[in-house]
Amino acid sequence: MKPWKLSVAGSSTVDILFTLTKSLPDMTMKLAGALAALSGMLLLGCAAAEPPAPTEKAAIAIIPQPRSVEQGEGYFRWNPKTTFTADAAWPELARQAAEQLRQQTGLPLPDAADGAIALIKDEAVDHAEGYQVEVTPERIAIRASTPAGAFYGLQTLVQLLPPQSAAGPTWFVPCVKIDDAPRFPYRGMHLDVARHFFPVAVVKQYIDMLAAHKQNRFHWHLTDDQGWRIEIKKYPRLAEVAAYRRETLIGHYSDEPQRFDGKRYGGHYTHDEVREVVRYAAERYITVIPEIEMPGHAQAAISAYPELACTPGPFEPATKWGVFEDVFCPKEETFAFLEDVLLEVMALFPSEYIHIGGDECPKTRWEQSDFCQQLMQREGLRDEHELQSYFIRRIERFLNANGRKLIGWDEILEGGLAPNATVMSWRGTEGGIAAAQSGHDVIMTPTSFCYFDYYQDDHPDEPLAIGGLLPLEKVYSYEPIPEALTAEQARHILGAQGNVWTEYIPTPEKLQYMVWPRACAMAEIGWTQPERRNYADFATRLSYHLPRLRAWGIQAANHLDNVKTEVLAGDGQGVRVRLFTDAPGNDIHYTLDGSAPTPASARYEQPIPLKEGNVTLKAFTVRDGAPVGRGAGLQFRGHKAAGKAIRLTHPPAKQYAGAGPGSALNGVMGSDERYGDAEWLGFEGLDFEAVVDLGEAQSLQGVSLRFYRSEGQWIYAPRSVEVSLSDDGQRFVAAGSATVNAAGEGNVVPIAVPLAGKQGRYLKVKVNRYGVIPAGAQGAGHEAWLFVDELVVE
Repeated sequence: MKPWKLSVAGSSTVDILFTLTKSLPDMTMKLAGALAALSGMLLLGCAAAEPPAPTEKAAIAIIPQPRSVEQGEGYFRWNPKTTFTADAAWPELARQAAEQLRQQTGLPLPDAADGAIALIKDEAVDHAEGYQVEVTPERIAIRASTPAGAFYGLQTLVQLLPPQSAAGPTWFVPCVKIDDAPRFPYRGMHLDVARHFFPVAVVKQYIDMLAAHKQNRFHWHLTDDQGWRIEIKKYPRLAEVAAYRRETLIGHYSDEPQRFDGKRYGGHYTHDEVREVVRYAAERYITVIPEIEMPGHAQAAISAYPELACTPGPFEPATKWGVFEDVFCPKEETFAFLEDVLLEVMALFPSEYIHIGGDECPKTRWEQSDFCQQLMQREGLRDEHELQSYFIRRIERFLNANGRKLIGWDEILEGGLAPNATVMSWRGTEGGIAAAQSGHDVIMTPTSFCYFDYYQDDHPDEPLAIGGLLPLEKVYSYEPIPEALTAEQARHILGAQGNVWTEYIPTPEKLQYMVWPRACAMAEIGWTQPERRNYADFATRLSYHLPRLRAWGIQAANHLDNVKTEVLAGDGQGVRVRLFTDAPGNDIHYTLDGSAPTPASARYEQPIPLKEGNVTLKAFTVRDGAPVGRGAGLQFRGHKAAGKAIRLTHPPAKQYAGAGPGSALNGVMGSDERYGDAEWLGFEGLDFEAVVDLGEAQSLQGVSLRFYRSEGQWIYAPRSVEVSLSDDGQRFVAAGSATVNAAGEGNVVPIAVPLAGKQGRYLKVKVNRYGVIPAGAQGAGHEAWLFVDELVVE
């Protein structure tokens, strides 16, 4: 495979034929050169055939946004006679650069001593990954002090070209000066291949896309309960047994009853395949960081070697998702096994970091193990959390002794952090803050902003996902450096990473849809300085960039033209609905009677007030007289508290704050499937307590609420609800209560508290949370999340 071929998975017949043609490198390049030369001769023989330069300035739509962009007048004309040169110190980069540009344009780009397109080594470019691009009508110059910087300049040049994969014998590049360098040294994307396995060609395509967006770390999650994906020659049963599960869960984990496909599933990468991926990534200035999970998420491994567990088994690779209690037992033979594994891994991966997981390790088997209890007593360990720290520290010493550094998920903080470990903060920002404050390096990757297995739109047609809602704009809004850190502590934040867990991503096509363009936003978070980031500008640039992704064979999601709704409430001014799209230049038309809108329907201009009663709003987007994107629908249910003023005693978690406290009583019900939408308010370790001002004293018949339940996501229904009333907002009298019955199916648990005509102007509702997650459940020992939806007052 040629180094710069973008591998295409799940493409149309035309795309596949194009890719197959490109996979014959010698024949293709000779044919392309001959055709380009013929085009050049035709152009020389007929000057009138040379197309005129555009008369308008081209849009400069680089992702990630550069540090500085100055657009000039005119264009560089790139045709079959255009030549290429590169600094003699960079022969391999020169070959790759010429190859990529030839494939992008279909033009021959012959080498010359003083080419019109030049890669120039310039020590004045002071950042190791920085570059400068200058385009004039006569020349394109990319300057950098290192090959990596020149490589990133090359990616910017590619994005200055039109998005088509072949635009004919002449390309026009807008004149521009760009000076650029990254904000963070670590700019990463993760891919889980344990839950669903992806062949090398798909992994290479993934790496191509990371490189195109100037990301420099590929976190390859290779082992988990459901499959072991890397050959270990000393332990062949890992490939023979641990790499294959008996069957796979169909549908969502929370479906009742759970269903399975009955088909054996699996696969693994050989040493040669791993070396090829590592080499391929290195050519694109990407470091591959392998993850070998320990001490938890080990069920596949102990299925092959049950002597590594605390109990005799038998075990098998897991057929569904989740956290499992059978983990590595901290015996000497376990450490010998893991050290052997890591030696082979280190021989394949030159990465400074080796990721050992360290997350979601239940302690049940250790608590029940005589060996573990004796080990704890002998080592002076107070509890099983310290036993996990003992486990991690031993592995860290081994890695350090072999010249490597340990990186793990933020659970490695529990029981005491290993001395030199780097923390990947995923359960929020708290772990990252704690690690940075104690002098440890951190990569920020919190679920609420960086997990691309979450839904990206609340439309019911979105493909199945694990849960939650993480739209593009929310990804883009993430700031990796927490406000709680001092400037000195903030230096420990190395960067940010997007994570792609594949429980619900079985195909390359769905992988592309879930990752792109959210990974474009993540790339900009890692590269671009905060003052240069603006979502409206990003969305405009992305509207130009999406055709380029499609030309590269990427089936990216496009939600830019979709109508979005924001329900405004809670300030006592009633309920209003704001309609908008991310893409510029769109008109929105809507109806309020449930009928399908047309271009003749009312045109949206300002937030729409929703009066009492029930309203069905529908809206769609029009551009140039034709509908584009997805429409939107919203069902409003009027009730006595809808749009009234509300005050919360405890604020919801920032990542699950909906559209503010008013989301709790705006007359719109949250999704039954996606707890992360704008209607659900999420609380971690806090009760929901709200005071509502109804405006005047009135007779009340009852209060009802809805709670989300997804125990696999640590979300539990509460224990009980209490309601009290007041005339002055100060002195409240108990009016009713109810115990929540969480039995039954479905994600939503409703509760109703009858009030039987009791009077009051002010209503206080307190929801008593579940508390600590019990042993044996996912997230055991942590506070359960509480998610509250519409507070309906009748």
